[in-house]
Amino acid sequence: MWGIFKRDLDVVFARDPAARNRLEVILTYAGVHAVWFHRIAHWLWRKRRYLLARILSQISRFITGIEIHPGAVIGERLFIDHGMGVVIGETCEIGNDVTIYQGVTLGGTGKEKGKRHPTVEDHVLFATGAKVLGSMRIGRNSNIGGGAVVLKEVPPNSTVVGVPGRVVVQDGVKVEQDLQHHLLPDPEDDRFTALEKEVQRLRHELKEVRKNTEQE
Repeated sequence: MWGIFKRDLDVVFARDPAARNRLEVILTYAGVHAVWFHRIAHWLWRKRRYLLARILSQISRFITGIEIHPGAVIGERLFIDHGMGVVIGETCEIGNDVTIYQGVTLGGTGKEKGKRHPTVEDHVLFATGAKVLGSMRIGRNSNIGGGAVVLKEVPPNSTVVGVPGRVVVQDGVKVEQDLQHHLLPDPEDDRFTALEKEVQRLRHELKEVRKNTEQE
């Protein structure tokens, strides 16, 4: 356990050029605190001390702004940088050497039972605000772009951007995208069109009512 804690410290210096010394990291890095809290809470969870584990995870959430369910499985050298708003669900599995920035959600899509959160392989980076929702696999060495919403599996060595998330680079090769922007739906225009049709229908019905009334 102490060796794992030490590696959690070492990874900060490997990935954050702003880190100056160990004491500063120990005292001020919320991402490190959240990971350490989780490692203890997860140990309690495995020992079936569920209530204690949940209480500890909530204390961690209050202190760090990072919510990691004690049931989540986290590998070595996870680095959470500027982690405010990060959420990691109960059945999430995270491999080694993963980097997570603020506002990232590794969550579910509803009230489904069983495995309902993502499985993240080694060396994956989640940029600010990325959302990965549902039970899927994020392949190793992949990058999930800022603000992307991922709803399906990501192959290894991929870069994903957009809402919904789409692979734009795989194995170093740009993936051709036929976006057809002129065919993308416009919800506001669709709503106005529907309202206009409804008004026309009501006008027609009113006209028929008036006509029948005059005939009577």
